[in-house]
Amino acid sequence: MDAERLIAISRKDLAESRAVPEVMASAWRAQCLAQAVGDHLALFGPQELRGEARGLGETGGRGVAGAGLPARRPGAATASRLSEVLDLRGALEALGGLLAEVGMALVGVACGTDEESLYWQCIEGIDAADEAGDRVRVMLRRLPEPDRARPPERAAVTGPADSAAGA
Repeated sequence: MDAERLIAISRKDLAESRAVPEVMASAWRAQCLAQAVGDHLALFGPQELRGEARGLGETGGRGVAGAGLPARRPGAATASRLSEVLDLRGALEALGGLLAEVGMALVGVACGTDEESLYWQCIEGIDAADEAGDRVRVMLRRLPEPDRARPPERAAVTGPADSAAGA
């Protein structure tokens, strides 16, 4: 599934989360998705973005490694559905927006809790979302500016299964 579609699903999921456990689960799913996008771009993205993409994958992984989380990371199944990045700039811009929303949601949870372990999970998640957002902004700066006179090209950044299938 395309990155932008998965990011839109994640943003909707986060926006509809009301209770603390729902917000936390949505935040961790978004971090898993950031990790998946980073890992995908590190393997199949443009050469000039691969270093930052690797960093994004590592940062996203750190954001879901909070204490008290189940061994099987929530959201891994959603993130594993990532198969392509059809519009690299659009996906990175959307991911940056999602990461900012994750940070704000976690600030809200951290400010409203008296539970110390939950507070520190939120702080770790906020730090990871902020660092991942920084990596996304660096990648966006490294992309060439689109030529406004031409319609945008939609070159997909796909994995080996997609290219073998003739995509």
